[in-house]
Order: sequence, then structure tokens, then C-alpha cells
Amino acid sequence: MKVSIVAVLALLSDVSDSFTTVSRMSTCSTSLQMSANPGSSVFLTPELAKSCIDIAGGSPVYAYSIKSLEDAADACLAFPNAYGLTVRYAAKACPNGAILKFFSSKGIHIDASSGYEVRRAIAAGIPPEHISLSSQELPTDFDALMDMGVKVNACSISQVERIGKHYEGKKQKIGIRVNPGVGSGGFSKSTTSFSKTNVGGPSSSFGIWHTLVEDGTVPAIVDKYGLEVERIHTHIGSGSDPAIWQRVAQKSLSFCAIWDTVVTLNLGGGYKVGRVEGEATTDLQAIGQPVTDTFKDFAKNHNGRELKLEIEPGTYLVAMAGAVISTVQDKVQTTGEDGHTFLKLDSGMTDVLRPSLYGAIHPITVLPGSGKTEDIGDETEKVIISGHCCESGDILTPKPGEPEDLEERPLRKAEIGDILVVDGSGAYCSGMSAKNYNSFPETPEVLLDREGKVHVIRERQPLEQIYQNEVNLPDGVF
Repeated sequence: MKVSIVAVLALLSDVSDSFTTVSRMSTCSTSLQMSANPGSSVFLTPELAKSCIDIAGGSPVYAYSIKSLEDAADACLAFPNAYGLTVRYAAKACPNGAILKFFSSKGIHIDASSGYEVRRAIAAGIPPEHISLSSQELPTDFDALMDMGVKVNACSISQVERIGKHYEGKKQKIGIRVNPGVGSGGFSKSTTSFSKTNVGGPSSSFGIWHTLVEDGTVPAIVDKYGLEVERIHTHIGSGSDPAIWQRVAQKSLSFCAIWDTVVTLNLGGGYKVGRVEGEATTDLQAIGQPVTDTFKDFAKNHNGRELKLEIEPGTYLVAMAGAVISTVQDKVQTTGEDGHTFLKLDSGMTDVLRPSLYGAIHPITVLPGSGKTEDIGDETEKVIISGHCCESGDILTPKPGEPEDLEERPLRKAEIGDILVVDGSGAYCSGMSAKNYNSFPETPEVLLDREGKVHVIRERQPLEQIYQNEVNLPDGVF
């Protein structure tokens, strides 16, 4: 997309003042966004939202606030610790290279969940030695990655075996990811029952089950191949209960005691962000302080061993720093006792899958299509927000935690052509969507810098790119 530089500069001069005003609001409670008729979204005024659409060449578009990213990064870097801290950004949350580079500039390292994420981070300029890999699928080129300096955490018995066989007798340093037997899921009332966001406990396949570490099974494999365990890794899911975190820290330190070569304990991420009223936001200081005390107690009881701490925030760093800006492209009604008013967007599960997948709730703001604050109306209405896909589950207003049920949302009365902002879309949206369903192209991404200037960090995908890898069959096959 080519845009006149003169037009862009003129547009940016109009919105800079608006950004300065809204950036001061970016750290306020997201519960304010549950109002039916706010004058702005979490960090977007009507003017800024319109400028993002124009510079991206139309809607939908993902927008990220560098001010909000920086505030979240500073909070994570201040996580309490006893003997040193490394913050690793869970790249799967939002893997755009510009986001990776920004966090790297803040001294934050990378947590990757696949070999492909590792290669993508390296392509973005992240040093291999700043990347840690914990993967459900050990990549076939794990040895090449490890030889480059990538830190690999073995997440199953077979992964320990594969790494051991390749590096037998070479004292290769590895990490061990352990399932500590408890989880803290964000969409389950019980911390040990099944939850889609719970990656610890008996209902989770992530990591090596703790008894296999405690009964000597894993230590025997490590000894067999002459490996050196330097890291223990645990991760329990999207929760915010300090008591569970402290209990998991104590349990995880017991695994560190098994190998005197361990110098780092990684407690993963899962620091929850309350996107809307009633949802809790993890208090990093409240969680971190008792964990710090636990590390100090470990040192006292183990000949002064001072272990470094690693954490892997994803949602906490980017969730409220991102939004999807879309346009109301249609409005329809059904009648009767069960009737609804539906706003149909030019986006949907192709951009924000979480409501369809989890019944997740996002702050939603209707802004005037003109992009002018003075055009915000006073009238409100209750609506269902539906996406543009030919899929009954493409709904952005589910009943909380119930993706199969609808719930009307009170919003400013919208007309076709108005702007609708879905906030809280910085994490697990652009990187975890049903993109290309119905052959909708991948949505562009823009970054708002500290001065309010809008920069394209991903262009809209050309249609041809969607099917460019398809192969024509030879004549006569059908």
C-alpha cells in the first residue's frame, strides 16, 4: 500500500494531541471501558482510530500502543527477586517482529514455543542465546538451535532421550520442564480441574509429570547420557492466585535440589490481565515477594545456592496494549421474545478468536465513523456483535466463559460505517486467529509511537498469498 507522505504527515499532526491525552489514560482501570458510551477506547480516540484505518489502507487493523507496552515491560522488569531476574516475553502472544525488537531493546529475552518461533525471533534480530524453547513438539533441528546458543527445556521423557542420544557424553546443558501437579487456569473455577488455559495438573500434557522427576526416572536418563541440568521450568497457566504461585515455587525449588548444577528456576507466565470489570489482574509484587522469600530460604538450606529467577509473561505484556479496529458493515434485527439487534463487523474470529474459543470477554467501544470526537452520540442500545465469517460461532459478545451462549452488550447506538474497537486484543489475537477462513486476508498491524505517529508493522495480506502454495494437479487426474 502506498500513501502520500504529505497526506500522512498532515494526518499525524491532527492526531498527535489526541494521543497525548489518551496515553495518560492507558494505565487506568479497564472497568471504565464497560461503560456503554465512553468517549474513547482504552488508548484510542475517534481521531486516532480513524488515522490507524487510513494509514493501514482500511479496516480491520490491529493497533498497538508503545506507551502501554513500555509500562507493562517496566512492571515485569520490577518483579521481586532474590538473586537476579530474567524476563522472557512469551512470543506466541503476539509474535510481530516489531514487538519482539521493542522488548529486546528493554532487556527482555524471548520464550519460544516452537522451533519456528525460534527461527522467527532470530530473523527479527534476537540473539539465539536470549531465546528459550519449551515446546510440545521438539523440532527436528533442535541440535542446530542448541548449537547456536538457544536454551532448550525438555518437556517430556522422549525429549530428554532424544537430546541425550545426540549429545551423549558431551555434558550438554539442558533445562527440564516439570508439570508440578497443580494448575491455575483462567476459565475454570477449580485450579486442578480441566481448563483450556490450565497448563499444569493431571489434566495437562505440558511438561514431565513431577513424580517421574522425584522417583529418579529423569535423573537416571540425565546421568545415562551425561547431560547437565542447568534450569528447571514450570508453568501452571493463566491465573492470579498468590498462594498457588508460592506453593508452585516451593515445589519447583524441590526439583532444583535434585541437581546441584541447576542455576535458574523459570516459573513461567500466566499473569492474568483483567480486560473488563470483574476480572482480576495479577499483582506482580504480591506474587513475587513471597516467591523471593522462598528463594532465600532455599539458599539458606542448600549451602548458599543463589538461584536466578526467570518469568515468561505474555498476556501481561501485550494484552491491553493492543486493539482491533473494525467497521460496522451491517446491522440487522430479529424479532420476537428471543430477538436481537446484531452489529456485523468487517472482522471477527479471523482476528479475535478468544470469544469463540473460550467465551472470553473483551472491552468494546463504538466510535463515530467520521473519526471526530464531537460526533459521539448519546443514545445507547443492547446488541450482539457478530463477525464476518460464515460461521455461527463467530460472535464477539458471548456469555462470559460460555462460547456457545450469547449475551447482549449495551453500547453506543451504532450506524453502518461506524468504527468499533475491540480492546484487550494485544495477546493471543493476531498470533492465534482463524485467519484466512473464508479466504479473508491476514489483517494489517500498526504501532502507535510515543508521539502518536502511526507506523505500519505488517501490511494487509494480498489475496494471492493465501493460495500461492497450492499446486495444480496434472491433466487427467479428474
